[in-house]
Amino acid sequence: MLPDDSEDATLIGRLASDDGPIPVAVLDGRVWDLSGATPTVADLLAKLEPSEALPAGRDLGPLDDLDLAAAWDPEGPGRLLAPIDLQCVKAAGVTFAVSALERVIEERARGDAGEAARFRGVILDRIGSDLRALRPGSLEAMRLKEMLIHEGAWSQYLEVAIGPDAEVFTKAPVLSSVGSRSYVGIRSDSSWNNPEPEVVMVADPQGRARGAALGNDVNLRDIEGRSALLLGKAKDNNASAALGPFIRLFDASFTLDHVRNAEVSLTIEGEDNFRLEGRSNMAQISRDPLELIGQAIGKHHQYPDGFVLYLGTMFAPVEDREHEGRGFTHKIGDTVSVSTPKLGTLVNKVVLCEDAPPWTYGISSLFRDLARRALVSA
Repeated sequence: MLPDDSEDATLIGRLASDDGPIPVAVLDGRVWDLSGATPTVADLLAKLEPSEALPAGRDLGPLDDLDLAAAWDPEGPGRLLAPIDLQCVKAAGVTFAVSALERVIEERARGDAGEAARFRGVILDRIGSDLRALRPGSLEAMRLKEMLIHEGAWSQYLEVAIGPDAEVFTKAPVLSSVGSRSYVGIRSDSSWNNPEPEVVMVADPQGRARGAALGNDVNLRDIEGRSALLLGKAKDNNASAALGPFIRLFDASFTLDHVRNAEVSLTIEGEDNFRLEGRSNMAQISRDPLELIGQAIGKHHQYPDGFVLYLGTMFAPVEDREHEGRGFTHKIGDTVSVSTPKLGTLVNKVVLCEDAPPWTYGISSLFRDLARRALVSA
């Protein structure tokens, strides 16, 4: 669960308790209850300056000694929550231009490797560099856009992949995210879906990048594929936004450059003995994480409780699972692990959305609990 260098990491999370969620810090393997100093994680990041020490907490003991059973463990429900609370949950899409362009090349070639190589060469001649060097909104990108329109190969996805404006959308409502060792949900009317392993940036109300976590942006490919206007139905469902296991705050041991160069690994293990592994290299992202944050917040949009932003993935599983040519789709019971050394491992198990625990704990429930515990006042 923890980063490889957890002894150097400052980790922020949330635990479930009989009294309600508890914001915690994990320092060198020990868990500290911060609820006496800050009622929510959003409040902590809004008030704590980047170089400031964490407030004093109550020692809960070693993380390994706490009862953090998985939701599917018969011994008890999962106790680790998503590490955010009042933050808005945003996501950026099609942020890896190289993978989007390769999809266009594949479609253009219709399975002919020679035609794919030829069309790729035409693109390279037009932009004068490797596809990975193409910067969205640049003069080279606009020239490529004109060429692809002329070739009849343009799409709305390429507009956000290489155009000036990123795709930034709301992934999930406040407090609806699920944490590590919780269920993630897919709709029963979807027959083609997949996980999307991502790094998630955490920003405070001023739009400053304060840390990062891992995310699984569960995606229903068949529903979004019918129409981009169905993005909300494809992306925002019960238990469709996994986040965790903790937020790692930026400091001397963990910087933005670690995010920029992270390799995010994905493992899917099915109850049918199916196993799939993949990787997404953040070094190939087309828009810098700070640029994506800048496109999400500003004079046009504010987040008084902060926000998190899924950065997107270049991973699109195409390996056939059952039938040749049908590609990958989830089966109920799949265990999905998303990991990178500096952020640890996020683990979830797939169920139907209607079989996942219903989302019933909202903002009013949270503030009733905080008021009952005298953690907030007028």
